[in-house]
Amino acid sequence: MINILGAGLAGLSAALTLAEAGIKCRLISAQNSERAQSVLAEGGINAALDTMGEGDTTELHFEETMKGGAYLADPNAVRALTDSAPAVVTKLAGLGVPFNRNPDGSLTLRSFGGQKKKRTAFAQSSTGKMIMTALTDEVRKYEAKGLVIRLPHHTFMRLLTDGVQCSGVRIKDTYTGTFYDLSGVVIAALGGLNGFFPHMTTGTVTNSGTAAAVIFAQGVKFANLEMIQYHPTTVGIPGKRCLISEAARGEGGRLCVMKDGYPMYFMEMKYPELGNLMPRDVVSREIFFARRDQGDVFLDMTGIPEDTWKNKLSDLREEIMHYFPLDPKKDPVPVEPGIHYFMGGVYVNANHEASMRGLYAAGECACQYHGANRLGGNSMLGAVFGGMTAAKSASVYAGSGSEDMSVYSGEEPLDCELPAGSDERLGNILLNGLGIVRNGNTMKSALDRLNEVQCATAPEKVRKELGRAMLLSALGRMESRGAHYREDCPDTLDAFADTTVTQLAGGTVRVTFEKIPERNTGNGNNV
Repeated sequence: MINILGAGLAGLSAALTLAEAGIKCRLISAQNSERAQSVLAEGGINAALDTMGEGDTTELHFEETMKGGAYLADPNAVRALTDSAPAVVTKLAGLGVPFNRNPDGSLTLRSFGGQKKKRTAFAQSSTGKMIMTALTDEVRKYEAKGLVIRLPHHTFMRLLTDGVQCSGVRIKDTYTGTFYDLSGVVIAALGGLNGFFPHMTTGTVTNSGTAAAVIFAQGVKFANLEMIQYHPTTVGIPGKRCLISEAARGEGGRLCVMKDGYPMYFMEMKYPELGNLMPRDVVSREIFFARRDQGDVFLDMTGIPEDTWKNKLSDLREEIMHYFPLDPKKDPVPVEPGIHYFMGGVYVNANHEASMRGLYAAGECACQYHGANRLGGNSMLGAVFGGMTAAKSASVYAGSGSEDMSVYSGEEPLDCELPAGSDERLGNILLNGLGIVRNGNTMKSALDRLNEVQCATAPEKVRKELGRAMLLSALGRMESRGAHYREDCPDTLDAFADTTVTQLAGGTVRVTFEKIPERNTGNGNNV
């Protein structure tokens, strides 16, 4: 039996892949799929379909993904991703995702940051919600056939492991309080670490990140934890940040500061080729410097045509007007960067195998595809394709081992709530060290503050260790690359063109650098 932790895009994709192959799995999640982080994804999903007649290719998609990630991703994994992208998006369209279409019926593609061709398929600016709806409906068919056993309202407690082999997972039914031990291999599709940064994340804060911290505490290797993506255009709302999708800039939105009463479009002045659609790490840094040196930064969407608002961005406009007394058709919107995506996570190879046998990871919780910076539109692609790949790899072991599900009646120290304010305390410490612009002094100061934190519960302790791993990873990378920008080490150095790998062993967080695999000459494994 294969146990899938998480029912977002990666988890659903894995479940569907297994079910289509006739392999049973359990789909375990704290909430229903309709409440997953993936529903919030807005802008679109990348594939070199070339329906806009620009001569796009999967090779160019590969090259721009590698370049956007500052060449810190496994080129073989990225090659498989970009080669398979057209088939992935075509399959999603076949499942009923209502992508915007051209008059000839082909998919409309829009521009996204770091990419010279229109490559991003979209459903207005609610693409995540539409893809999640289609996948959820398709998986339900296999639930009815008994191939997918859905376990909602169940939270992850720990892996069942001897430190070398993962043989299952312990979960808790939040309705009854009962613990269960489930045998079988495990696919972790737990999402990012949003809950480590309350008030600064665009994602759902119900994803506390504690599950990832537990996996780290159990000795599983993580990678590139210093690579945290700040989305350039967000606005503050109670408890978190509201995302203004990159789609707005892809459709003509322009970043500006006001100078002598007139807008100065600084991205277009400094980066004439891609302008407002430079990769997100670049745009976020430029906004940081502009806000520091010149004052408020605005996203000017007043020049976007009426038919674009109506046919491509109507839901984005409604969301902005819901939270603010502004109409983006008429008023520039003040914006600043917010934490949006975690390139780092469980260290996996191109087959999505983790460092512990019997454990696989996919989606945002895995370190794969994005290197030092993720291109917009590659996250949903990475989640769907990653779920497929992890499922195919895990299916090799589907027929081996026990499929038992038994009640666990012992004590479980991780079964306790975080004390009020402890997540915000940790988040503030990490923010001070892991901002858009960093330096050794601020990171060491954050590490000192973290060492002083007294933890009263087991969840606090494991979260503290994962936070320590983030800071130590950033301190160890003595260069600037992608989302990791150090004022005291501003150059990108060949000596650090490796993956930062962290592991908790013997109570100590160890940081090493491991070589990125050489690119194979053959093609990737297509879907």
